[in-house]
Amino acid sequence: MRDELVSLLSSLVSIPSVNPLIAPAEGSNETEIAGFAAGWLNDHGVRAWVEEAAPGRTNVVAEVHATTSGAGRAGEDEGPTLVLCAHLDTVGTEGMTIPPFEPRIESRADGDRLYGRGAYDMKGSVAAIMVALARLASPGERLARGRVIAALVADEEHGSLGAFDFVRRHTNPSLIDACIVTEPADNQLVLAHKGFAWAEVITTGTAAHGSRWDLGVSAIGKMAPIISALEAFDRDELRRRTHPLVGPASLHCALITGGTGLSTYAPECRLQIERRTLPGETPAQVEAELRQVVARVDRSARVAVTFSRDPSVCNPADRIVTCVRDAVTQVTGRTPVDGGVAFWMDAAVFSAAGIPTVNYGPTGAGAHAAVEWVDLPSVQRLTNVLVTTATAFAR
Repeated sequence: MRDELVSLLSSLVSIPSVNPLIAPAEGSNETEIAGFAAGWLNDHGVRAWVEEAAPGRTNVVAEVHATTSGAGRAGEDEGPTLVLCAHLDTVGTEGMTIPPFEPRIESRADGDRLYGRGAYDMKGSVAAIMVALARLASPGERLARGRVIAALVADEEHGSLGAFDFVRRHTNPSLIDACIVTEPADNQLVLAHKGFAWAEVITTGTAAHGSRWDLGVSAIGKMAPIISALEAFDRDELRRRTHPLVGPASLHCALITGGTGLSTYAPECRLQIERRTLPGETPAQVEAELRQVVARVDRSARVAVTFSRDPSVCNPADRIVTCVRDAVTQVTGRTPVDGGVAFWMDAAVFSAAGIPTVNYGPTGAGAHAAVEWVDLPSVQRLTNVLVTTATAFAR
């Protein structure tokens, strides 16, 4: 299995799938890699097809069904449905110091590594899901009941178009009982992650010539005490608001623009804020708190949340968590630690649809960095964990 897994992962890394909304100059998307993945799955006995989440943004959906070895669709009375999810897109390659799309294997005493853009984030997981489905479609490891669906999705690195489209298409009328997202997890069983909200604060001044101190009011100057108040709110309130799996809430002032020229009092200033949210916090709550903080300094300033993504949390006693935990213990010989992460991932899209969702993935380093690699033994372990989990969950 290792040789097949390494060959497949090398092929996936060699196909550029840079998210065009992040790096438009690189000019690729998920279409080519989606076609390759669907073809490979069908060639290995797994029913697979592509779906367009948006023009040029392609998902791969595949399923293995207990009674038809991948060729059919489960009925509602034929057991549970489990989704295995990974994203096909990568970030751009600017600044990389290795050839991004020329996969290279380095043999090491602590385990072989495969280098290339997306190897760690997250084509190693894509390869593990594909090989797991091929095994589950084979006579030797066929599911006893139920079905397993692969959701190999587009656009996770920007707006999660693929995950939202998959959930929209496949959670109604079909029933999905659980989902495993396979982002790199450093041997943790990830049960929660933070969400985030982007907000904007706008102050207004009075434009006037720089010599007319008697007429001009600088909107930039009015923003300064607001920034101080927000920094104090982050330090004194948000960092004390914690979740046992993901740590504290936080806020930072990210971007500021204002003014029209050196000799003009600035008529407007815009501050953009990112607020990292805990499970249970909502965009409405974030906006209300920001309004309160800002109003204590400047009641005329405008505040609005412009974009948000939900946090995610899964009950540690849920059946899918038990199945994954037991599978990791069986495959690795060690019981994984229940944990959480501060970054956002597609797990929240499934959680928001009412689907119990847990994350477990491979190890490696270099996500979004100049040198990226994935630990090949961990990809093989992930494959075994997915097969073992799927078999147990079906029972």
